[in-house]
Parts: sequence; structure tokens; C-alpha cells
Amino acid sequence: MRVPSRNEVESYRSRYPVGTRICCDSMSDDPRPVPSGTMGTVIGVDDMCSIMVKWDNGQGLSLVPGVDSFHVISQEESESEEADMEMQI
Repeated sequence: MRVPSRNEVESYRSRYPVGTRICCDSMSDDPRPVPSGTMGTVIGVDDMCSIMVKWDNGQGLSLVPGVDSFHVISQEESESEEADMEMQI
């Protein structure tokens, strides 16, 4: 496994800052993956460029860029998600 450079790590940290909302599209290389469509909040990026996420379903798996498929949730999607959750309460 190649160790990322400091510049690569900092690039990921600036692209996915703490608090960024993320949606998992697929995690095919994990025996117990985060289900597709699960949303979570970035809690950090480690020195191997793995994106540490606090998943809304309680799982604790990190995302591996280039292996896992995911996308950043736009502000509009996030607001819609919050409204849906409020309607369920």
C-alpha cells in the first residue's frame, strides 16, 4: 500500500472538512459495508487519506477514496433530509 504524501492528505482534508455531510453510494470491498444511501458526517481524514465518518445508522467504517463510492450531500439535500426526519417524528 502506497503512503500518501502530506500534500495529498491536506488536499483530502480541505476537500472533506469536518462536518461535511456524505452519502455512501457503495462499499464493495467490505464484508459488512455501510448500506448504499446511508448518510453521515465527516469527523476527519487520517494520514492514509481515509475519510472517517460518523454514519447516521451508527456504523463506524471509514471511506476509502478510489475504492468506495460516495458523494458529498448538497445543502439542499441536507435540508430536505432534515425536513423528512422532522415529519417522521
